[in-house]
Amino acid sequence: MPRELAEAIARARPRLGRLASTVLFFETIGSTNDVAGRQSSAVSRQSSVDSPRSAPSSPKRLVAGPDEGLVVIADEQTAGRGRRGHTWFSPPGSGLYVSVVLAPAASIDPLRATTLLTLAAGVALAEGIETAAGLRVDLKWPNDLQVSRRKLGGILAESSGTGGAGDSVIVGYGINVRTTAFPPELGDRATSLESELGRAVDRHQVLAETLAALSRRYEDLLAGRFDAILDAWRRLAPGATGAHVTWTTNAGTASGVTAGVDDAGALLVRVDGGVERIVSGEVVWR
Repeated sequence: MPRELAEAIARARPRLGRLASTVLFFETIGSTNDVAGRQSSAVSRQSSVDSPRSAPSSPKRLVAGPDEGLVVIADEQTAGRGRRGHTWFSPPGSGLYVSVVLAPAASIDPLRATTLLTLAAGVALAEGIETAAGLRVDLKWPNDLQVSRRKLGGILAESSGTGGAGDSVIVGYGINVRTTAFPPELGDRATSLESELGRAVDRHQVLAETLAALSRRYEDLLAGRFDAILDAWRRLAPGATGAHVTWTTNAGTASGVTAGVDDAGALLVRVDGGVERIVSGEVVWR
């Protein structure tokens, strides 16, 4: 691991809680999420071999596995991706490309914690960026970080297993840090911390602060402090209310005006006097 990165993580260690007990760093890799998923699965298999199973029937709250808190970091991704198969531009030395293994199934309310994990991660990243760089970041449902409606970063949460109740979840995030030449199709839609601030930004400090903030919000999830997460997300997401959006349904394209998010994290949209709940899919903001 680069010395500056190791030192930044060491300074933040008292605030990292369950995170970063194991950190894997790669100069170049396909996808940090893929590596975190493979490592998580391998650790879980080893644990099941090493430990005899005591099998209480259908526990409501599961104990986190030994892979919880694993962090994978890359200087460059060659196959970075976002939601719905989108690629994530990940040139060397220009951004943060990070994946963290979390265990929302260990929450007092596993289903709700898992449902709100992406929103919690968005809050954490916005808070960590503001602490490290002094830049206010807006959130766009469900997983984008924006400044002046240009994309600064994104989040991708994926199960590390087969979809069972006790699976770990890989939370991957990418943040554009340095001024870089984006591909033509991204030039008018993407931005970076250095572009917005007009000065150099310490990537390692941003990493340490985003991990520390993620640790805080993860503890909120585990303890069932869901209102704190939702209230923070609503403050950081001005477009979640009063914005015109379109999305695709089985019947075709629909449009409406955003009316916030509900307690399950679904986007609410006013349509023809009623309110629609959007829980997934591609939403276009106008």
